[in-house]
Amino acid sequence: MGKVWKSAEELKNSNVRWIDTRFSLQDPHAGKQLYDHGHIAGAVYLDLEKDLSDMSKTSGRHPLPDKIQLQHLFESRGLKYSDHIVIYDQGGMPFAPRAYWIFCYAGFAQVTLVKEGYEELIKLGFEVSTKTPSYPTSILHLKWNEDIFSDRQQVKEISETSQGVLLDARSAERYAGIHEPIDHVAGHIPSARNLDWEQLKENNRFKEIAEVLPNLEAVVKQDEEITVYCGSGVTAAPVFAILKEAGYPKVKLYVGSYSDWITAYQVDNKLT
Repeated sequence: MGKVWKSAEELKNSNVRWIDTRFSLQDPHAGKQLYDHGHIAGAVYLDLEKDLSDMSKTSGRHPLPDKIQLQHLFESRGLKYSDHIVIYDQGGMPFAPRAYWIFCYAGFAQVTLVKEGYEELIKLGFEVSTKTPSYPTSILHLKWNEDIFSDRQQVKEISETSQGVLLDARSAERYAGIHEPIDHVAGHIPSARNLDWEQLKENNRFKEIAEVLPNLEAVVKQDEEITVYCGSGVTAAPVFAILKEAGYPKVKLYVGSYSDWITAYQVDNKLT
């Protein structure tokens, strides 16, 4: 997948397609309101719950849309395989990485997360607009990358056989079942290890790989087959992206995540 994050300076004067993914889990309308108030010129908006999830499904809190839904989304925004896709959010948030994983899953070859959040991009001189851009509808023949996707059955097999590693991206307290503010069952998927995604960021941006690599390598090794999950598949996306940036070759994302898992299986409420 190549380099995941680039600084805004590396992207200046580049011909890219900007994607705005700002969002708030506390206020689902906030992201679109921020976009309408001002965004990087030319950026289209992708909403976590209206575009990057299918909230009508029951497979977790932020279920993945069907492939035909995603294809229609990309085509309606005029996106092409030849485009260099550059994604931003508020900075240090999981929403841009969620979109990054979806674009990679859909087979887009040039997908970049910008290191800076929106406010930093403004300070760096990027043009801002309040106009919603219009692009001609595209026609895509998508080649899905199933190597980075994992479903509930695949996760069950890993949990039961230990043929691979499950990596829980939630806080240590939620992983251990000590504090569970959202899901009706506390704990984690049996056999899973834990790496809190928030340890990977600081001051509204993700840390440099050299700084986080010791944390990663203390939990998972480069030669292991890793499936990352969280509560709803959103905050696991930054861990997926950082592992890819760090050169881990075999990483998947369980989009349904823990909120999907507990709809079907009992869980281990203790550290294992």
